[in-house]
Amino acid sequence: MTDHTPPAALLEKAETLVEALPYLQRYAGQTFVVKYGGHAMGSPELQRDFAEDVVLLKAVGINPVVVHGGGPQIGAMLKRLGVESRFVDGLRVTDAETAQIAEMVLAGSINKEIVGWIGQAGGRAVGLSGKDAGFVTAEKVGRSTPDKLQGIERHVDLGFVGEPVGVDRRIIDTLSAAGIIPVIAPIAIGADGHTYNINADTMAGAIAAALGASRFFLLTDVVGVLDKQGELLTDLDPARIAELRADGTVTGGMIPKLETCVAAVEGGVDAAVIIDGRVPHGMLLEIFTREGAGTLVHR
Repeated sequence: MTDHTPPAALLEKAETLVEALPYLQRYAGQTFVVKYGGHAMGSPELQRDFAEDVVLLKAVGINPVVVHGGGPQIGAMLKRLGVESRFVDGLRVTDAETAQIAEMVLAGSINKEIVGWIGQAGGRAVGLSGKDAGFVTAEKVGRSTPDKLQGIERHVDLGFVGEPVGVDRRIIDTLSAAGIIPVIAPIAIGADGHTYNINADTMAGAIAAALGASRFFLLTDVVGVLDKQGELLTDLDPARIAELRADGTVTGGMIPKLETCVAAVEGGVDAAVIIDGRVPHGMLLEIFTREGAGTLVHR
């Protein structure tokens, strides 16, 4: 008698789809904002995986909005042109020349590359920056640093570094309703008419809050938030994050990422997730499986 039992691999695929079903139903019609970090762009294979994930989200009725960074690429271009970079609290001091180079790299190069990847994966995407239709407005960022010798705070002029102070969601809603995936470069214009370079995490968090996103993903080059034993912390809220900062568990570059997540969820986002963009299809694992794949921050 012939055995007509499907191969185990096919059965496993079917079980995966069944496991994903309640999540597909839950998130249908919802908005996901995905911050795609310059450090997470990695290899062509990872770029393809990212594009396929975004297209799949759109295909199953979720509205993905991509906000990308590009710090390493900006740094490489500045180095090639012989322009020295200086940072204060993780923000690049941006004079007029650096601002022009940053806009060229972010809005003119990386942005269109990502649009191309999504197109190759079968989706439709439009690249824009906060300057387009003026949908993000910015104001100049100021920083003070302690002068230990003088015992005072000194103001540091970061140049054309800004932060978002307003988001007009209409252009994003229009594109999403038309079946198009918005891909956004973190550049915006201020009321003073100047163009400002904005930290991509901050830009993405502000857009996620303005859209009332169901999920805000930060794809980066770390697995998530780790405890002092190096184990992944999968579930955090603002109070727990404050404790982790106070006892020194969270330090360095993870602090501003968590601050962005907290600001997003307090601004109306259901939950934010810090996830390793180097893991193939990590975003799908986080959304559509019980185990998840990153650090979830919620109210």
